[in-house]
Parts: sequence; C-alpha cells; structure tokens
Amino acid sequence: MPPRFFDGPVLPRYGDRSLAEVLPALLSALGVHGPAVGPALPPVRAACLLLIDGLGSQMLQTYAADAPFLAGLPDAGPLTAGFPSSTSISLTSLGTGLPPGAHGIVGITFNPGDDALLDSLRWTRQANGKAVDQRELLPPEQVQPMPTALERAAADGVAVTIAAPRYQRGSGLTRAALRGGEFRSVHALGDLAAAAVDALTGPGRRLCYAYHADLDSLGHLHGPGTPPWRWQLRQIDLLAATIAEQLPSDGLLAITGDHGMVPVTVTYDADTDERLRTGVRLLGGDARARHVYADAGAAAEVLATWQEILGGDAWVVPGEQAVAEGWFGPLAAHVPPRIGDVVVALRGTAAVIRTHAEPLISTMPGQHGSLTAEEQLVPLLLAAAP
Repeated sequence: MPPRFFDGPVLPRYGDRSLAEVLPALLSALGVHGPAVGPALPPVRAACLLLIDGLGSQMLQTYAADAPFLAGLPDAGPLTAGFPSSTSISLTSLGTGLPPGAHGIVGITFNPGDDALLDSLRWTRQANGKAVDQRELLPPEQVQPMPTALERAAADGVAVTIAAPRYQRGSGLTRAALRGGEFRSVHALGDLAAAAVDALTGPGRRLCYAYHADLDSLGHLHGPGTPPWRWQLRQIDLLAATIAEQLPSDGLLAITGDHGMVPVTVTYDADTDERLRTGVRLLGGDARARHVYADAGAAAEVLATWQEILGGDAWVVPGEQAVAEGWFGPLAAHVPPRIGDVVVALRGTAAVIRTHAEPLISTMPGQHGSLTAEEQLVPLLLAAAP
C-alpha cells in the first residue's frame, strides 16, 4: 500500500517501496540470479529503465493533462526516493539497489571522512575558489565500494547499455553509482530515444538505463509547475511514448524519477547568519537537506541553535536520531562519519541556502532533498510492447 501522509516526514520505505528496489526488480524480470525484491514484474527479455530527473508523483498527477501518455500508464508506485531526495543520492540507490546508509553517498556534499566536503554530483572539492577534480584522490570505486546492479546484470550475461549525456561518461558519479555496461553518449531527446531502442534490439537479454535531466533543470531555474517546466514535461511524454512504441514484443519500459521538487519562498542564509555558523565545522548537503558537522563539543549547542532559528520550517535532529529513525537506512561500517552531527530536513517551502559557497543554486526558485511527499514520492510507470 502507498505511504500514509501525516504532518510529519514521509520516511523512506527502504527494502519495500523505494528507488533501491527498482533495478533489482528489473533484474529479476530478466532472469538474473539474486534475491527477488521490489515490485513483482513479468518476465521479459529486454528492459529499459528511463530515469526522468525531477519527475515526482504529485507533480505528474497535478499536470497529467500535459503528459497524457505517462499519466495513463500503470503505476507500480509511488515509491520513496530516499534521503536526501537529491540526484546523486537517488541515482546511487537506484544503481546499487541499496539505501544511502549502505552505499555511503549521503548528500550532494558530505564529509567522506577526511574533514573536507566532497561534491558528489561533480566529484570535486573547492580550492582557492575553483572546483578541483577528486577522481584520483578519492576514487569513486572506493568512496562507494558496493557492486552495482548493472555489474550484476553484465556478470549474468545481460547486454547492458547506459544512454546518458556525454558529460556523464566516466564521471565520478557514474563510476560510483552506475558502473558496468556500455556507455552511449546522447545529446537530446531524439538520440536518447534512438539509443534506448537500439539497446533493446537484438538477440539475448538486454537492459538499458536511459537518463534525461532537463525537467529537473527547468524546475530549478523557473520553478516546478511553471510554463517552461510544463512544456518540458510535454516533450518527455512524447519521448516515453516514442520508446514504448518501438519496444520489442518481449520488452518492458519502466519510467521513474529520482525526486520531486518544491518551490522555495522562505530562505535562511547559513553563510550570512552568524548564528548558523557558530560551532559549525562543515556544512554539507543542499538547500533542502543539510549535514551540519559541529566543532568538537559543540553539537548540542548547534542543535539547539538550528532548532530555534528554523523552528517549524525544518525537522532538525541529532544525526544519531536521523539514523535511528531510518532516514538513511541501515549504515555500513564506513558510513557513520559521513552523517552530520545535526541533520536538517526542510519543511514546507523553506530552504537553507549558502549565498557565498553555493551562489548559483541559492538563487533558484525550485529545490528538493527533503522528506516531504512532494519530494519523496516518485512513480514507477510500466509500459509493455504495443
């Protein structure tokens, strides 16, 4: 049954109805050996997983008229994205079949254990005002050491293809979350559809992971539900319909998102409010989900200060409480130092921005990352061959 909504947070349902179960379910449908978890899917020879960055269940329902093909598909969701509900975390959960506490990518930026923040989207660190590539100093395969579902599929004899923008080829996040299979660079909706269809064509078992980013980009830039966002949703609807029309007779198209999005109307600036900086060693995460790493002995004071300032605009808890309540799922041995002393999940339409450290994203009217239904719930739409 779908998650029940209360005034409290929508906690991820790891092991049952989360993004981490999607690829294992598809692998089971393809006959790959391993535990059967997630939604039961019919046996198929070829499967495509189309990941639409920023496609949340609630927004799809609200704007169903702009996406009649998607809105008319059977939905095995809604699923919960996981926490934080942001791209690098969700894609790693999707790619590994594990919750964030197990794979260790626990924030857009987080402390991997050496007391400096790693940007998990770009795999960089800031030095002298510049983003410095960390792929050699912090190999993605070591930061995220768990095997991926794509590697499992390839080892079982499935032909695996990743169809994604060229900049993702060999990126830190791709190596951490989606290693395994052949990478096919794409540039627009047309060649994304063509690459997905081509990947499913031919003999033997086949799996394609296809990624599209622009719905999320326009949500950030213009706000979710604005005309640019809606017009992009219309193009994505045609993309999905095009792939579905070309499915082989024994093929399946599964469509999901990595998170939803909310408009931001209330901001707290952690770079200019001295109270939010006092006792804070590092401030990771993103505008809707923050890891607050406190100075030695300052965690209790930092917790009290952030709770007082943010009030009803956020759930502000000790890191141990967030772990105990299941925000991240069970933690692997290497993960506890990555969790903030204080963990913050924003409510409503509030955000904790950083105008100095994160000047671009701090200006954007659309954000995600938290535990609200708008951000957590994503669909799992299924299309069989016509």
